[in-house]
Amino acid sequence: MLVNPTVEKLYELRLGGMATALAEQLERPDRYTELDFTARLGLLVDREAQDRDNRRLVRNLKTARLRTPACVEDIDFRRPRGLDRAQILALAQAGWVGEHRDLLISGATGAGKTYLACALAQAAIRRGHRALYWRLPRQLDALRLAHADGTAAALLTSWSRIDLLVLDDLALVPLTTPQAADLLEVIEDRHQRRSTILTSQLPINTWHDNLGDPTLADAICDRILHTATRIELRGESLRRPALSTNDTHAPP
Repeated sequence: MLVNPTVEKLYELRLGGMATALAEQLERPDRYTELDFTARLGLLVDREAQDRDNRRLVRNLKTARLRTPACVEDIDFRRPRGLDRAQILALAQAGWVGEHRDLLISGATGAGKTYLACALAQAAIRRGHRALYWRLPRQLDALRLAHADGTAAALLTSWSRIDLLVLDDLALVPLTTPQAADLLEVIEDRHQRRSTILTSQLPINTWHDNLGDPTLADAICDRILHTATRIELRGESLRRPALSTNDTHAPP
């Protein structure tokens, strides 16, 4: 049996992981002589599965368009800002995404809302879910343009299929009635079917007053406030350098 044609055929069949693993076995036969055929075949299959998982992860991270390459392992729990390490590590397991629950994150500018949202989205992607990041003002602008060219329905449908949608910067300014109606469509498509992370500088109990038309605000809040997990960040901006406890110029 000719080896090179076999490797080439594996590549033609898009089994690059198996092809690479086979080449490695042939280059180091001494490492595999004690393994029977089934064991060696199993190693080839495992490599192919790993290779596909890695490609899927890279693809999903790219299409998620996360604002920052954040990860849970790099979250700073040392500064007191209302973060519960146990809660965050539990959320990083992404069980809530599989259960189609939502997450609300609030806090002042620089508190780390976007970083936390992206870190949890990345954790969900690493566990096989698809995610997508949008700054809400830009998403609503994209929808406005889509209404004009007739593609809004298709756009909403594509978003409704994403396992985890991150909507950053909710209600930086009060929404107009059309914007509130569009946000309701996005939320309604996902309610109890997919998961959403919403972040805002505003305290969660004030969101209703900044969602435009009261009737639309009622409908939006009814779908996102009652069953979602809440994280309310406190403290100074993380963009300020942390002062050492030994710094004589540190404020009291």
